[in-house]
Amino acid sequence: MFSSAGKHHKLPTSSAEADQASVADSGATQHDVLWPTERDSSVSNTAYELAPHDRHSSESISSSFMFRDSMDGSIEHAGHFRLRNMDAAGSSFSADHSRDRTDHVYDRESDTPVHTGGASMISSFFNLTNAIVGAGVIGLPYAIRQAGFIIGVLMIIVLALLVDWTLRVLALNSKLSGQQTYQGLVEHCFGRTGLLANSFFQGAMAGGGMASFIVIVGDTLPHVLFALMPSVGQTGFGQFVFSRRFVIAFFVIFMAYPLSLYRDVGKLSKTSAFAVVAMCTIIASVIIEGPRIDSELRAERGSPVVLANTGVFQAVGIITFAFVCHHNSFMIYGSLRKPTLNRYFEVIHISTVIATVASLIIAIIGYIYFREKTQGNILNNFPQDNLLINIARSLFALNMITTFPMETLVAREVIDQLMFRNQEFSMKRHVIITTVLCALCLVVGETVCNLGVLLELTGGLSASFLAFILPPACYIKLCSGPKLSWKTVPHWLCICFGFTVMVLSTVLSIRHAVVSQEANGSCWNVQ
Repeated sequence: MFSSAGKHHKLPTSSAEADQASVADSGATQHDVLWPTERDSSVSNTAYELAPHDRHSSESISSSFMFRDSMDGSIEHAGHFRLRNMDAAGSSFSADHSRDRTDHVYDRESDTPVHTGGASMISSFFNLTNAIVGAGVIGLPYAIRQAGFIIGVLMIIVLALLVDWTLRVLALNSKLSGQQTYQGLVEHCFGRTGLLANSFFQGAMAGGGMASFIVIVGDTLPHVLFALMPSVGQTGFGQFVFSRRFVIAFFVIFMAYPLSLYRDVGKLSKTSAFAVVAMCTIIASVIIEGPRIDSELRAERGSPVVLANTGVFQAVGIITFAFVCHHNSFMIYGSLRKPTLNRYFEVIHISTVIATVASLIIAIIGYIYFREKTQGNILNNFPQDNLLINIARSLFALNMITTFPMETLVAREVIDQLMFRNQEFSMKRHVIITTVLCALCLVVGETVCNLGVLLELTGGLSASFLAFILPPACYIKLCSGPKLSWKTVPHWLCICFGFTVMVLSTVLSIRHAVVSQEANGSCWNVQ
């Protein structure tokens, strides 16, 4: 146990020693273990429940337990012990107890909950699902057009499974290293060089996401406003207020920026829940309105469904961007009220399944309707005066308002870790960094119009590095035993896949942006 001075005591090895330790601790310091003890006659007369944070680890399990001062009830000490060389089955302390008490820490004597703050499982599910099915989902029909129908569908499924696996590897790495941020994990494994590389790609991913969200707002809201208020849009004032540049500026300054000032991602759970509902509405609108629009806007009659195409690696970049959320997964994991691996893995599985199903629906339906005419933003394939699609555009723009702050949190954390890691929190610095980030992305959003290029570049360059290279590389560094063995083969294969995607997707995306007239002319003529 830990005494009030923070010194380590030997853990009891028998029931008699445990009873003596309990009496000694209560008489000397009068600290109570927050988690209630349970008796199991089949094992011993006394069993200590040390509030395990997880039971999933191949090498090391880190568990936490806290003490409450019996005089004032305040949490005073938190200790950690580490058990090494234990497999997942042997490290299961009390799974039922862990699941039953998901939202609170409990006092031993009164068995009353002591609220510890943080987000619930449902809130974390909405946050992670929103992070996965964000802006990239409307580019998935275009990804199938690039790769071909069969290859595109297979890639969505395979990459979704790979993202699910690497998210769990990343969480396990956090337990093995004791690090609570992506930057801290990479620095722990690869030193200062790794930290700088991670910060570059993580910042580029967050910045690319923020810029993409702004471009989407510029693609959607101006036309919704013109459709809703055509008489106002014909006036000089309306043309200015409904213009792309004004709408983007208003979105960033008065909506996205205030939400970005939040320090806790858990506070965004309600807005993330709205974003998930909005995404379902968007998918439904595409399914309903696709067959109803003018045949000239849809694929030509008799046009073939291309089963395999040459733009496979560009498509991988788009799909990767759509699914990757590793750069903000640490904040979602840490925002859990009780951040155990068991609970977080459940959040990952449910979120990934929902995101995959939604992605497959909109990707397949969108491509089948438009085929060779499919644009980087599937909503741009529909006419500007379609009521249901305009509702979907409005909801999607509001979805970007809720997703934008999550990317801002990541970008701000990167800057804090690089430049102010040893300094205490400063609200002034917090506001300044947030303001600069939003201002830079505002400039990019005002000058760049093509969403497909942004998704390809951001996904190919940054997302593949963060999702497919770093998580398995950190695990190989942290695990015991030989680095090249049957145990690490999947990790090495994932690293090779990540580097291949990163190089080829980035090069081909840049080439496509330079030589393709479609890539340079997809922005609507709304000034």
